[in-house]
Amino acid sequence: MASERMADGPGGDRPETPPRAPDSGPDSGPGAPPRPPEYQPRALDAIDRDILQMLQMDGRASIRSVAERVHVSRANAYARINRLIDDGVIRGFGARVNHERAGQGASAYITLKIVQNSWRTVREQLRRLPEASHISLVSGDFDVLLMVHTQDNRALRELVLTKLQAMPEVLSTRTLLVFEEEDLEPDA
Repeated sequence: MASERMADGPGGDRPETPPRAPDSGPDSGPGAPPRPPEYQPRALDAIDRDILQMLQMDGRASIRSVAERVHVSRANAYARINRLIDDGVIRGFGARVNHERAGQGASAYITLKIVQNSWRTVREQLRRLPEASHISLVSGDFDVLLMVHTQDNRALRELVLTKLQAMPEVLSTRTLLVFEEEDLEPDA
């Protein structure tokens, strides 16, 4: 959730990214509304992809080490990273947490069926849950997939029964307890 909060604004004194021309695709064409700038894809070259891979492995890497690894000057590496941030490719920096060691021994995916056209309202309510770590609007038999981490199963039950099912937009929930999890890291 911290990375989502970090991505909410343009940040600092950086100027906002100017709108780009709409791309050609199934949602473009005569009469179709242009895609908002935050949804425009960013063309990445091999150096950009290498920088992203390196920062995914170590978000605290110095500009100097990034520049040396991708074989560009420090000024070039700095400019590229800032451009990736400004363009919304990099949404923020954070720590990968071992939730069990952090006192959050119960993890679960919770599926939610919600009232039609209530996604934005539900998303805002779910963002405010300290237990939530990932929220997705999905297709299929349910509408929302929510990843949560709680202290134990009792806290998980309270979350589902008293917080989620109390939301008027939530029609039903299903809880999938996670027995073991592993974050996948990019190849070195």
